Amino acid sequence: MKIGIIGLGLIGGSFARAIKEMTEHEVYACEISESTLLAAKLVGAYDKEMTDENISECDMILVSLYPEKAVEFIKARKEKIKKGAVVIDCCGVKRYVCDEMKKVIEDAQFTFVGGHPMAGTQSWGFNFSRASMFKGASMILTPYDDVTIELLDKLKNFFLSLGFGGVKITTDTEHDRIIAFTSQLPHVISNAYVKSPEAKKQRGFSAGSYKDMTRISKLNSKMWAELFLENKDFLADEIDVLIENLKKYSSTIREGDREKLEDLLEEGAEQKRIAK
Repeated sequence: MKIGIIGLGLIGGSFARAIKEMTEHEVYACEISESTLLAAKLVGAYDKEMTDENISECDMILVSLYPEKAVEFIKARKEKIKKGAVVIDCCGVKRYVCDEMKKVIEDAQFTFVGGHPMAGTQSWGFNFSRASMFKGASMILTPYDDVTIELLDKLKNFFLSLGFGGVKITTDTEHDRIIAFTSQLPHVISNAYVKSPEAKKQRGFSAGSYKDMTRISKLNSKMWAELFLENKDFLADEIDVLIENLKKYSSTIREGDREKLEDLLEEGAEQKRIAK
């Protein structure tokens, strides 16, 4: 199979590396940065550079761009994409992309499936990509109702071949609701946490807890701002829930109510035990 990778950043680069190392598929790469293309070529992450002339050769296309750019890319080339090909985006939000793509594929001859690989690091760019990025991770797919079971089974086998631990099928709305809590809210919390004046004085006083809380505070602000705003309703709701919970801790601590504080702490510990 000939697979196109659009964008050779952390995720796109890792897909390219994984496909080349773990499968016999041929990789066509599309990347705006010449230096990134060169770096990827030097490590054998792709076979050919993708162009508007040869994009029609690809049986599958993985679009690893920011949501708005992903939609723009596919929209501009929908007439060039091979009949029967499958196009999968790798964006962190699904409602925006899937809603926009419905308009794009009305008269297209390819199949679109929303996707989100649940993997990554606090760093970004091709230099941080690796073939093992997806080992044990979950690949989420948000297909339209008319996508066949046969195609979904084919995609499942493909992603498992790259090291994913499983493939989960859901709706774009359910994806965005859950991801607001599991991914986006932690990034907001970490980024806000380091704004305390005490963060400048922590050297020599911090251990694992501080490192865990701040690992993702140094984020890609351009990308995360776009993701947050395209999921603003669910994310804002989660932030509001967190604020209300924090207020309970704050008032209980100020009041010196040890019994109530122990109950609050045990309640959280039990929730974690249940959720694992």
